[in-house]
Amino acid sequence: MTGYAYMTASQKRGTIYIGVTNDLGRRMPEHRSGEGSRFTSRYGVQRLVWYEEHFDIRVATQREKSLKRWPRQWKIELIEKSNPE
Repeated sequence: MTGYAYMTASQKRGTIYIGVTNDLGRRMPEHRSGEGSRFTSRYGVQRLVWYEEHFDIRVATQREKSLKRWPRQWKIELIEKSNPE
């Protein structure tokens, strides 16, 4: 099953949320409507700023866990490499 590791943000260099899903097209509207997670709802973290597709959901889950351990600056650099705005 395909999976996506992704990051959303409240604004440029704002609060970052890291997640994993098997359906990014369904997951983002959930975040925007406040159903995605308590964290994204509480902090307004609704802009998709980065994602990576994996052909195995287990690999996507490992990537999510790895990213969560990264220093904040590394996450910002990863986002800004492919999405400068």
